[in-house]
Amino acid sequence: MRPLTQAWPVPSSPRPIAVIGAGGIVRDAHLPAYRRLGLPVAGLFDVRPEAARAAADAFGVATVYPTLDACTAAPGVVFDVAVPADQTLSVLARLPAGSAVLMQKPMGETLSEARAILALCRERRLTAAVNFQLRFSPNVLALGDLLSHGDLGAILDIEMRLVTNQPWHLWTFLKSTPGVEVLYHSVHYLDTIRFLFGEPHGVYCKGVQHPDLAEFRDTRSSIILDYGDRIRCSLALNHTHRFGPLRETSTLKVEGKTGAAVLTMGVNLDYPTGKPDTLEVALAHDAWEHVQLRGSWFTEAFEGPMSNLLRYVAGEDPALVTTVEDTIRTMALVDACYSSSAAGATPVPPTEG
Repeated sequence: MRPLTQAWPVPSSPRPIAVIGAGGIVRDAHLPAYRRLGLPVAGLFDVRPEAARAAADAFGVATVYPTLDACTAAPGVVFDVAVPADQTLSVLARLPAGSAVLMQKPMGETLSEARAILALCRERRLTAAVNFQLRFSPNVLALGDLLSHGDLGAILDIEMRLVTNQPWHLWTFLKSTPGVEVLYHSVHYLDTIRFLFGEPHGVYCKGVQHPDLAEFRDTRSSIILDYGDRIRCSLALNHTHRFGPLRETSTLKVEGKTGAAVLTMGVNLDYPTGKPDTLEVALAHDAWEHVQLRGSWFTEAFEGPMSNLLRYVAGEDPALVTTVEDTIRTMALVDACYSSSAAGATPVPPTEG
């Protein structure tokens, strides 16, 4: 098989990055990715000064900003806003007009918040992208390469299957959010599917709680995306598997008329340590080939969104991949999932006899 694209080009003269938020995702994914690429980090701010200082010490960042205003006053930087989604809008409002910013997903917690974020970015002329980094995972980039060259033929079947024991307790803030599984996790799969295969006509969804996790909302979901009569697209998502790793899985399978691909997202298996991602491709009947990957969703995928933003503001990339104008469609799809789940299924009609 020919070599497949697995990485986004590295910016040649990157601006320094000012990071707002020093939580787990910054320590575990953002800063490791930036260090690996040699991207300069101007400094860190967090409402918890001790968290910002610990992250700065761990990654050799010289500056910890004492206040958000001090951070937003940093000259010539690109902002990495990694705060809970319900705080994104208020932080964006504090950025200087005309700033470049990468914000953490999701784009707010509701579609109305997403619309407010989009309006604010337009009003303040922000060059704004959302960190839907699964699009940039090595195996997803490779899949995109296959699709762009027509290697799989006309797509017929898309299936995401997740069976795992997600440690939801690590994110206590999720107990108060309007949604959990779809909004904060499977939003990645919905975003990646619509990015690769286009906008679905509609969605059927049912999200449910688990009795052991009653303080959280949806932790399991079944989703069908309507792509018409040719493509079957389903997502079966169970984050509460309690019977050990033997039957756990985290796979995206894509079948076309002339080829198929199966991707494993290993981070979901034994999170946060995770297992390696994989990609297997069949371009002929029963002839599967394992594709060597350069890395995984965690953390190599986090190189892509910031590299794309830095290259775009420098004139090296012609377009932003995860613009707010694009990713608000992902938030609309999430909203449609919850509306479908609340509406309920069509009742089975009574029968005679």
